[in-house]
Amino acid sequence: MTRSDATAATGPAQPGVGSPAASGTSAQGAAVVWCDRCGEPAGAGDHLACRAARDLEPPRYCTHCRRRMKVQVLPVGWSAVCVAHGEIRG
Repeated sequence: MTRSDATAATGPAQPGVGSPAASGTSAQGAAVVWCDRCGEPAGAGDHLACRAARDLEPPRYCTHCRRRMKVQVLPVGWSAVCVAHGEIRG
């Protein structure tokens, strides 16, 4: 499976689900949003396990381009960095 590249991004709308301003597109031209825990399309399945895990874990995938992010867990929170879209903190 190939990964989509992104040109513009904003922060995720909901933890574990992604943002409506995703960069990938489907065959029909609709925007594709990626799950920030498993990296699969957010619209495929219910992602209940992903949402439950995101209560305790930082995101692992960029919701905009599906790239695996560099994650650092600190005593006071976490930071996750996508090479294309920058850093988010929690």
